[in-house]
Amino acid sequence: MMKIKIAAFLVAWITIVPTFASAQNIAVNLSGKVTGADNKPLDGAAIYLLNGRDSALVKTALADASGAYSFKVKPGVYKLSVTMMGYKRYQSGILQLEQDKAMEPIILQMAGTALKEVSVSAQRPFVQQKIDRTIISPEALISNSGSTALEVLEKAPGVIVDQNAAISLQGKGVTIFIDDKPTYLSGQDLENYLRSLTAAAIDQIELMPNPPAKYDASGNGGVINIRTRKNKVKGFNGSLNLNYTQGRYAKTNNSLNFNYRNNRVNIFGNLSYNKGNGFSDLNINRHFENAQGDITSNFLQNSFIRRKSDNYFAKIGVDYYISDKSTFGINLTGIYNPYNTKTPVTSQFSNAANQPDSTIIAHNQEHGTFRNGGANLNYRHQFDKNGHEFSADLDYLDYYTNNNQLFNNSSFLPDGTLVGNEILTGMLPAHIHIYSAKTDYDHPLKNGLKLSTGLKSSYTHTDNIADYFYSTGGSMTPDYGKTNHFIYKENINAAYINATKDYKQLSVQAGLRLENTISNGHQLGNAQKPDSAFKRNYTNLFPTIYLQYKLDTANRNQLSLNYGRRIDRPYYQDLNPFLSPLDKFTYYTGNPFLRPTFTDNFELSHTYKSKFTTTLSYSRSRDDVEETIEIVDGIYYSRPGNIGTYTVKTLSFDGTFDPAKWFNFHISGRVSQIHSVSNFYTGLLDSKGTYFFVRPILTFKLPEDWTAQLDGGYQSKVTSAQFVSGSRGKVNAAVSKKLSPKTTLKLVVNDIFYTFKNTGVINNLNQTQANWRNLNDTRTGVLSLSYRFGKAISGQRQHDANGAESEQNRVKN
Repeated sequence: MMKIKIAAFLVAWITIVPTFASAQNIAVNLSGKVTGADNKPLDGAAIYLLNGRDSALVKTALADASGAYSFKVKPGVYKLSVTMMGYKRYQSGILQLEQDKAMEPIILQMAGTALKEVSVSAQRPFVQQKIDRTIISPEALISNSGSTALEVLEKAPGVIVDQNAAISLQGKGVTIFIDDKPTYLSGQDLENYLRSLTAAAIDQIELMPNPPAKYDASGNGGVINIRTRKNKVKGFNGSLNLNYTQGRYAKTNNSLNFNYRNNRVNIFGNLSYNKGNGFSDLNINRHFENAQGDITSNFLQNSFIRRKSDNYFAKIGVDYYISDKSTFGINLTGIYNPYNTKTPVTSQFSNAANQPDSTIIAHNQEHGTFRNGGANLNYRHQFDKNGHEFSADLDYLDYYTNNNQLFNNSSFLPDGTLVGNEILTGMLPAHIHIYSAKTDYDHPLKNGLKLSTGLKSSYTHTDNIADYFYSTGGSMTPDYGKTNHFIYKENINAAYINATKDYKQLSVQAGLRLENTISNGHQLGNAQKPDSAFKRNYTNLFPTIYLQYKLDTANRNQLSLNYGRRIDRPYYQDLNPFLSPLDKFTYYTGNPFLRPTFTDNFELSHTYKSKFTTTLSYSRSRDDVEETIEIVDGIYYSRPGNIGTYTVKTLSFDGTFDPAKWFNFHISGRVSQIHSVSNFYTGLLDSKGTYFFVRPILTFKLPEDWTAQLDGGYQSKVTSAQFVSGSRGKVNAAVSKKLSPKTTLKLVVNDIFYTFKNTGVINNLNQTQANWRNLNDTRTGVLSLSYRFGKAISGQRQHDANGAESEQNRVKN
């Protein structure tokens, strides 16, 4: 009964609110037929609907057995481009669509014997604005060649990837999805996952600060959805991408995408291999004070972290077309990532006069494997061509990490005399099982109103073990202060309803999501620590609303307003109370008392000619989870903690300009203020700071199929809770040459001036000043070769969504 009332409310609200708008449905239908010179229909001809102003790709369709095609679009100015293997390409003139239009039959002429591969000149713009998301096309940037998904995200508007590979959107943490499926990862595991996915395998990136109700409510900064390439063509086809990268160390990043369609069966997949080989040159300086604020001692530490890894990624799927309206599919994914890290650490102690006191030299090692396997079963049935559809998904995901650590510390006097040696070893296996099931149902009504609803249930079980042994003087004993066993279980059940309607100048979308969370954690303890456990059960509502209004009939000016409420549940490992050493003087520990974060997000934006967008946004979070640093007896303890209130105000812009046919200029940026207020270890934490970020991209189309690109970015210092990150920036350059319609060669140089350096200060420490500097292998040269093979006739369904939609981004190593 409650769901029926909610549905009725949404329908009434959307229908009544825009009384000033015309009730005419804004969508119009463009239809026609494609034939050869003999008037026979051309089954499988590819029809491309282009923007009439900039030739940007809007939609594609495939002619059916009778040669017919149709598009349902908003009124505007368009062009048509039609291709078919063995025929000359057809290009229409400008089409002004204000009402339904039936085109005269398009007649394609046979191509001569010298015909080479047909290609469409339309190119996706780098950024496209939709009512509920911003869409990024990575292929529009040459400098993305040879990059990983993590590096591609660094160039997306509003996205920042910090020195720890933490990803934020407009200054707030986000949930990362792959093909509408959450990664369920965080920390080092998420970094490894995104580094295993090549840029060549990415079709689009969707930035959603306020995702619609269909998506899980997790992620206070919204969702970043990475859509991988799916070759929707008949026959056998695909692409091969080979990349070699040289920085201080050499690495490689390669991928193969393929698709085979025969009758009712479609097989598709992606295989990639990434050889990781990098470093971090990290300096941490700590200056200890007395009660009067005078320096009493100093601790200067340098860690040179050498990381090597082999990242293998595989995805394969099969779709079986039961009928023209029903499809059954299965998707299998797998990741295998063996890694090895060696970290020599030099820690120097000195007195207030900087006179040496002692030195500790450590040779730390870490090696292990990260494995992930996943299976998705999906079914979709289309009742008609108007969008009346039902879909269902079943998912199973399995993650396993086996991490072995060795900390070997030797202490020396100022004269070099060895005074002691300590060895700590750790074995940290972790296993995560995730089960998920969901259904979605779309029901369009005759008055243009479209209703969507769905159910989802997920269950997660994590099992984490930490066994540490302390060795000194040749004897080894268990270290019960760090040894532990933690089990966490979580069940989330959700239901949603969403409604959309387009009027002549106004588009409205509203939704409501209900989520119930049941969780419990159990710390088994050891010979010295007792067991402990916690249980939680909470239910919440998450509304979303989007309004988009055209200020003129030519659609030159457009206003958008949206609101959404979000939740950020703690990462699974952040709830784990283990004490894990990073080195002898720095420890990470979880916090089983973490509360979920609730955030309200507001956005108001203006778009001019679909080329320049300005956005005002405001978000306020309660109990935001942030990293906190506490010093006890000179030891640093890093743990997640709830920040009372976390407020972000942002003015952002994104624009693209074409001063000449051969020159395109794109620029994005923002100015943000972050204000954090909370009770803290040292008393009240009240930090506020404003920063700005700008990212320009210049693209030059040169003769003989050459293209050049120059891009970069600059960020001023950022104040967030306890940390102040220093300013940083970089400049990249790239050039590409189209050797043939199927082959392209690219050369990229990243961080030319080696200015992308991470620095910062840690505040609110007890009688301590602290700062850091971290250098990475960011100045690199990349040589990339891409080759496409197979036919280019599009037209079969690929399954993008599945049932696991929030848990995967919460696994943390």
